Amino acid sequence: MAKDSDPPDAEAVAMRLLARREHSRAELAAKLSRRGLGEVEIERVLDQLEEAGALSEARFVEQLVHARLRQGYGPHRIRRDLAARGVDPEAAEAELALDDAAWAGRAEAARTRHFGAPLPTRYEERARQARYLERRGYAAAHIARVLRGD
Repeated sequence: MAKDSDPPDAEAVAMRLLARREHSRAELAAKLSRRGLGEVEIERVLDQLEEAGALSEARFVEQLVHARLRQGYGPHRIRRDLAARGVDPEAAEAELALDDAAWAGRAEAARTRHFGAPLPTRYEERARQARYLERRGYAAAHIARVLRGD
């Protein structure tokens, strides 16, 4: 009977996890650790997977950023999601390199999708929509631009 720390088992567990979706290195290490694998074994397996191209931090960042953009999230939220998964903040910057006009356009699309096309006229409604966009991760400058109708 094989132990959980045997190399074929560690690799098999990691490959099953990667077959479901992309993972960051830190995220995959945490999941393998929770399954009782040793730190040295985890590092060895992760290094092998990176060399083989099965584990890629850049591919994970690209996939997560594009998924969050499709969901209507802003740059602050995306950076926070990446940091929560153990990704180096600098790795995300290339994927998040949009200008202010592009981020404002994305914020407007998120606002319109949730609240409809007409801009709010009442202060309470403007504040409500601003809070919504803030929770989605947009900067105050983007939110103000959207709510002014720029």
